[in-house]
Amino acid sequence: MTNKTLLFWACMAFATIAQSQQPVSLTDKDYEHAEQFLIYNTAPLVDHGPVRPNWIEGDRFWYRDLNANGSEFKLVNSVNGKRGPAFDANKLAASLSTTIGKNYSANRLPFQYFNYATDGKSILFNIDGKAWKCSLSDYQCGSAPAPIKKNRNEVISPDGKKAAFIKDYNLWVRDLASNETTALTTDGIKDFGYATDNAGWRGSDAPVMLWSPDSKKIATIKQDQRNVSDMYLVTTNVGKPTLKAWKYPLPGDKEIITIQRVIIDVDTPKTIFIKVAPDPHRASLSDDILDGNTLADVDWKADGSELAFVSTSRDHKVEKFRIANAATGDIREVFEETVPTQFESGQGAINWRYLPASKEIIWYSERDNWGHLYLYDATTGQLKNQITKGDFVVTKLLRVDEKKRELYFLANGREPGNPYFTHFYKVRFDGSHLKLLTPEEGIHQISLSPSGKYFVDSYSQPDVPAVSVLRNTDGKLISTLEKTDISRLQANGWKPAIPITVKAHDGSTDLYGIMFTPTHLDPSKKYPIIDYIYPGPQGGSMSGNWSFSASRGDNQALAELGFVVVLIEGTGNPLRSKSFHDMNYGHMSDNTLPDQITGIRQLAAKYAYIDTNRIGIWGHSGGGFATACAMFKYPDFFKVGISESGNHDNRNYEDDWGERYIGLLTFGKDGKSNYEDQANQNFAKNLKGKLLLAHGMMDNNVPPYNTMLVVEALEKANKSFDLVVFPNSPHGYGSYNPYMMRRRWDYFVKNLLGAEPPINYELKWKPDPRNGD
Repeated sequence: MTNKTLLFWACMAFATIAQSQQPVSLTDKDYEHAEQFLIYNTAPLVDHGPVRPNWIEGDRFWYRDLNANGSEFKLVNSVNGKRGPAFDANKLAASLSTTIGKNYSANRLPFQYFNYATDGKSILFNIDGKAWKCSLSDYQCGSAPAPIKKNRNEVISPDGKKAAFIKDYNLWVRDLASNETTALTTDGIKDFGYATDNAGWRGSDAPVMLWSPDSKKIATIKQDQRNVSDMYLVTTNVGKPTLKAWKYPLPGDKEIITIQRVIIDVDTPKTIFIKVAPDPHRASLSDDILDGNTLADVDWKADGSELAFVSTSRDHKVEKFRIANAATGDIREVFEETVPTQFESGQGAINWRYLPASKEIIWYSERDNWGHLYLYDATTGQLKNQITKGDFVVTKLLRVDEKKRELYFLANGREPGNPYFTHFYKVRFDGSHLKLLTPEEGIHQISLSPSGKYFVDSYSQPDVPAVSVLRNTDGKLISTLEKTDISRLQANGWKPAIPITVKAHDGSTDLYGIMFTPTHLDPSKKYPIIDYIYPGPQGGSMSGNWSFSASRGDNQALAELGFVVVLIEGTGNPLRSKSFHDMNYGHMSDNTLPDQITGIRQLAAKYAYIDTNRIGIWGHSGGGFATACAMFKYPDFFKVGISESGNHDNRNYEDDWGERYIGLLTFGKDGKSNYEDQANQNFAKNLKGKLLLAHGMMDNNVPPYNTMLVVEALEKANKSFDLVVFPNSPHGYGSYNPYMMRRRWDYFVKNLLGAEPPINYELKWKPDPRNGD
């Protein structure tokens, strides 16, 4: 062979090797394709979705139905099931077009919500902030008197005549007719004010309170944070930064926020201090003292003469049920419950009720390993009977019918199948006549009529679209309202996630989740897998949402880029038995990671296209904590991680979180605290793979110093990593969310898929055209 021939073949071999080593590149078109699976592109292709009823007089309701042509407003009579147009949309569109001077159609009306006027002969709605009134007889439309405005930081009384608000750390009330304001308290000062709202990780300017049913009294608190330590954040801007400082206690702090319970007589006005020592800033269910938008764990007697309340210990292990005399502040201790780990009064809702007419209490407890309802004597504090029993979890108590002595509630796990599926039941106070009202498999979302005689039920599964029906509270089907149509979505290439079941790390406990694969999956190829994680312990990767959704975050979009994406609901989370929820109590840093690892291995054994040599993981907040932990403690399993806004050291996160799920901060003989070995920065030296950290520098939920501790530890260990900082963003990044999503795609594409992403692709959110936005 001549030298020229040898040179030729050598060049050819070099060219072949060079070509084989060229990284694959993804293009804008690949990202555009993935973007089609985000919610703003999938939701407009779903027709006749779950019905969200707006109840009006006579057990009637209206709802807005989105369909391929736009939307329709429908009116339903629950008594006979008759359904029809809420109004003549063609006549209304013509009238509005003439009056306003714009072209409207019956399916593209310029509003999404309306109300029937009190006379029942006209409807009221807003267009571009202006109030309109249209007659239902001749459809003549004109400007309507502006409704009495409620400031978003006010709480309206039940009779609709007064609004309570905070001013200069005191509680005030405004007469809505005259606009006259009156100070209800006068001795409130900074950090020791009335009805003030600060949970450390969140707060607002709205009052924390509950009106009595007769609108004459207010149950509230005087919040004492005078000796509590501060947290600090600083803005990024031209010139000197602005310092934000607020009270933010940490685990182990000697001084935490406390609440003195008070009752205010509005007409006098007079403040009655309830005669009990201040409680820790705690509630029986969450790490805040708000239940929705009202003061948690309080319940009025109808005439306002008594206030029942529950006090929670600092470590969430002791609950005390008390009843106060609203005139004197005297209290009566009724009963208490103590648990070894942490107490919860429900799953997503506080489930205790005070029934003064019969002198009874409905109580929620997990004392038999399952969340159930119990009936107590309010006079003696003695248990009368357990109401619900069995291996299932009562999640939300929706209605108490004292006259019939019946309870209506949601529960998980009683019916066969996925234990996270929710059904609706009723049962008598004595525990008899338990009846299933929603027999279909799936998650049932319930809306009861004001009379309690009817309910709208929208039920679905992660891979089965919703059906919405109307039933009475005996369970009789009155009518089928809507069946979700996803034919347009499927025509666009969409497919549902795959429900999965695996065994937990103990080898026996069943775990549930869902898996996303590319719509054009080639089973003969190998795909890297991405584990989306949220470890809880107040809710897992599914966030309690097992209903149908056209998109869940960017999971399917990521799959379209060439990945398998999995969500596994790990042990140590709620909605199942108490022992299941307590599996990781005291050891929050377990982060369900042993479950994730064994689950992925089981999936790979079942689905040969999963490549266990290329495993990524990502999560936000608690999921950011879990992701960094995975990269540090299991560096040979997880190769690429994206940790967003993680609470990496719970000594640097608000006191109520760690003290509830880890326990009070204590020190051993070696001087180490029980939190020390759960701090991510202490294991940063173990990093082997590619890690991206991200945090908003104005994060008042999980302060950014959590991530900075990990950054410093990685630098000390001479580890390479990547960092994205949002200088003025909060916990969720706000308007920078699309940027973070794109960076997430880029990072996995480059480091896990081994391809080059397009440069600076821009995600383009767009509104649903059916909303007329």
